[in-house]
Amino acid sequence: MNSISDLVASATTVHDRYRAGRMERETVREWATRLGAYPAPHGDRVREAAEWFRVNNIEPVSDDMRRADLDRLAAIFST
Repeated sequence: MNSISDLVASATTVHDRYRAGRMERETVREWATRLGAYPAPHGDRVREAAEWFRVNNIEPVSDDMRRADLDRLAAIFST
């Protein structure tokens, strides 16, 4: 099991950097798909984000897709 506080801090940072254009989507996708196991409710959101980025790995990314990416990331730390 990994630390929830570390997860929340990391997810917040990734979200903010991606939103500001300081992090590439591929880097965000790799981060999300490599997250380990966490207890509910955070673990549920981590799995949802990982699955989202796994199946939605197309480029170029539309504005709607980018907003959906940000929503998945925000769900991790908003839980």
